[in-house]
Amino acid sequence: MKLLRAQSAAWPVLLAILLSTPAPAAKPATAAEAIDAMLAKAIPADGPGAAVIAVKDGKTVFRKAYGMANLELGVPLAPDSVFRLGSITKQFTATAVLILREEGKLSLSDPITKFLPDYPTHGHVITVEHLLNHTSGIRSYTGIPGYMATRVQADLTPAQLIDAFKSEPMDFAPGEHLEYNNSGYVLLGAVIEKASGKTYADFVVDRIFKPLGMKATAYGAEGPILPKRAAGYTRDGEMVLNARYLSMSQPYSAGALVSTIDDLALWDASLYTEKLLKRSSFERAWTPAITRDGKPTHYGYGWAISTLRGARALEHGGGIFGFSTYGIRLPDEKVYVAVLANCDRPKADPGMLGKRIAALLIGKPFPEQVPVAVAPEVLARWTGVYRFDPQTTRTVTVEGDKLSSQRSGGARVELKPTSETEFFFEGSLARLKFVAGSDGKATEVLFYPEGADEPEHGVREGDDPAAPAGEMPAKRRK
Repeated sequence: MKLLRAQSAAWPVLLAILLSTPAPAAKPATAAEAIDAMLAKAIPADGPGAAVIAVKDGKTVFRKAYGMANLELGVPLAPDSVFRLGSITKQFTATAVLILREEGKLSLSDPITKFLPDYPTHGHVITVEHLLNHTSGIRSYTGIPGYMATRVQADLTPAQLIDAFKSEPMDFAPGEHLEYNNSGYVLLGAVIEKASGKTYADFVVDRIFKPLGMKATAYGAEGPILPKRAAGYTRDGEMVLNARYLSMSQPYSAGALVSTIDDLALWDASLYTEKLLKRSSFERAWTPAITRDGKPTHYGYGWAISTLRGARALEHGGGIFGFSTYGIRLPDEKVYVAVLANCDRPKADPGMLGKRIAALLIGKPFPEQVPVAVAPEVLARWTGVYRFDPQTTRTVTVEGDKLSSQRSGGARVELKPTSETEFFFEGSLARLKFVAGSDGKATEVLFYPEGADEPEHGVREGDDPAAPAGEMPAKRRK
């Protein structure tokens, strides 16, 4: 009896101890739970948000939306909300060109003057393939000074849009190197119209969207009512604003389509079949272009080609007024992830989120980056100017106990150390690793852009000059 009473008297004390001791954090039991936990933390529930889908082995393992579709009306996003795709459009434009090629209506080696006889080529031969893989050397109209400030608001026909850039000087000779180019994909839309006898919008609907059952995918003109279309937003610091107006005649075949995550999953599934094209045509689209000096690029036709955690990856992002998008497929692992956000400056980058999800699905998740303290005298060893190519440098500076990096044409961004030599950009998968010579001073820096497996090499060429002022941040290149 005494023992029983002693035990009974102890229970309240034991219970109090148990209640006051924090329970260990429960780990997500499934991939879906892990994805949900990551996205719920990254995307604010009361602001612009995103719809996300993840597919593995033909089965949807995750499908959910976060945040608001319309802040003024208090309407939340849903998984079937409709978003502007931006440059993910280029995959469909490239596929349309390859459909016409298989039908014998054009050849990739055709000069563009076969379809656009009045286009000034400045003495060069510019082919359809040059347009597809961004090696044409034509000036991208979105890079013409002042164009994006006001001229993008005008409603233009495809011919008028081409007139806006066709007299610009060439940036380089066709095939010389790769430079991402929206003008090239606008010209491809005009080529599609000339070769098919249909408008670009009608061709992609009739030959791609309808056969695949992509009922919510369309040319994103402003006038027609599109059920479940999400409103687009931008950010100025912490302030959310309605996105600037953009005439959707301007992005045209380079970026004017709208879609849903469900339709994009249908699109990805079709790429394992020959519903639209022969396997050989798609494999050609997924082969990196080679420049005239024999160097491989990272782009095929409408897809960027890379690796993710050792897996072959085919990817593309999109940025357009009010929206930021990303899709990645790992064909050998049969993984597809799409992240569609209704903000052009989202708090969490869709590309970063998409890559994290894809890596998780193949069992190779990105490690969490945890900053460590590094002495200022160690940080000072890494300062200087590093050259990556004739056009690109990265300037590394130190102020107190903080190291910063500034890519040419970009903003200065703080680097967070994970060791004395390795650093990352907060909210990004991009990272830097410094290499020292025998004297302990930096000789080069290795830049891994957005989770890439292979680095870009920057050779140190001198001390850091006075930091340039007034430069705008580069959106995707840290």
